[in-house]
Amino acid sequence: MARQHALGFHSITDEVAHELSVDGTVPDWLSGSLVRNGPGAFELGGRSVDHWFDGLAMLHRYTFDDGVTYRNRFLRTEAYAAARAGEFDGGFATGETTLRQRLKSFVLDDPYDNANVIAERVGERYLALTETPRWVAFDPETLETRGHVRYDGPEPSGRLACAHMNRDPATDQMVNFEVAFGPTSQYHVYAMSTPTERDHVGSVSVEEPAYMHSFALTPNYVVLTEFPFVVDPMAFLRPGKQGPFVDNFEWKPERGTRFLVLDRASGDLVAEPRTEPFFGFHHANAYEDGDELVLDLETVPDPSAIDSLYLDGLRSGDLDALGGRLERFRVDLASPAVDRTELYRGTALPTVSPARWCREHRYVYAQGTDLPVTEWPGSVVKIDAETGDAATFGDPDDHYSEPIFVPRPAGTREDDGVVLVVALDDDAERSDLVVLDGESLSELARARLPHAIPFDFHGRFFPELT
Repeated sequence: MARQHALGFHSITDEVAHELSVDGTVPDWLSGSLVRNGPGAFELGGRSVDHWFDGLAMLHRYTFDDGVTYRNRFLRTEAYAAARAGEFDGGFATGETTLRQRLKSFVLDDPYDNANVIAERVGERYLALTETPRWVAFDPETLETRGHVRYDGPEPSGRLACAHMNRDPATDQMVNFEVAFGPTSQYHVYAMSTPTERDHVGSVSVEEPAYMHSFALTPNYVVLTEFPFVVDPMAFLRPGKQGPFVDNFEWKPERGTRFLVLDRASGDLVAEPRTEPFFGFHHANAYEDGDELVLDLETVPDPSAIDSLYLDGLRSGDLDALGGRLERFRVDLASPAVDRTELYRGTALPTVSPARWCREHRYVYAQGTDLPVTEWPGSVVKIDAETGDAATFGDPDDHYSEPIFVPRPAGTREDDGVVLVVALDDDAERSDLVVLDGESLSELARARLPHAIPFDFHGRFFPELT
């Protein structure tokens, strides 16, 4: 029988700054900060959200600088203020919306700001992001909220944004896309070096936009993996109350999954091959191999995974989710055709070394899960995409966050570095930051945190933040 995981979905309200005690040895070269983002509270002001994705955003900073320090802080957003006042309106999968609220978000350009997905540096600013183009700036030292940041220029923009920007390591530019709704909707792809300036890469017109949480980037191409989970834009303008945002999307497997390949130089749509239907949240990485684009992507058969993440079921241990599979897709630009190969079964939140972004990679790090998923991820897995081998790390008492690989500055191997992961021990009611060896996945050090942290979403390591 599956264990209950209520602690991973509890709310914390304390904001602290602590120097952490450490068991083991942190490598002396490791310097910088891991900043993670995710839900910190599910209840506030006497009301509760329904879904894991809708918890109120909290930032956590873990700093390596002659020891390990930790601090956490809620984002002071409009959503946070409304929740404290008992007026929380819902979100991705919570509550009902009125026509007025939908007009506010999609027509009057005042979208939801609970930016609980990830933290990124864009130019010199640090931003918390969600699936709207209304970013929330924060002080990287104190994590204090510094207001909203919006693009307000002449280049095409939209009302819905991809939550995961991609950084081009060759230029340090961030690449992303937004969805503009209308009788004919458009995906607008752009690149930016600062949050308030952007270069339009290209656009694709569609009748029914798809829900896409991430996308793929290579040196010469942007690839939008368009799953057949789509919305009629007019649904947002129907009168009366409706369910939350995601309820407007419909699974249409007969469409298949389409790979929209845009040339970054010309902005042209150079290929749009289709393959069988599937769904997914996270691309691990992508690169070019001659006339082929290689995408490593975690897939599930359909979007029912979203329904498995409502809090009532998660807290009771009633977790029966479709397990993720790390799959490799080869898109042949000359044909075009798509080849699909399974690399590993039982994954969540796959990542690669930032030194391999947009380049060929060998190793993928991910949460490890059983199939079907009846337990929160209880291991960290390192997948060798070249040999098919996999190494795992886990403790029977712990559940793990997304693993973040940090390369050793002087390293010569792809896996020469460390993996940072947050472990939650239900029985001990405590979270730890665990440092693993990137090659062997053996534990090097463990920093004891002052409280148990709810299961969060994504993190970035910033070596400049010491």
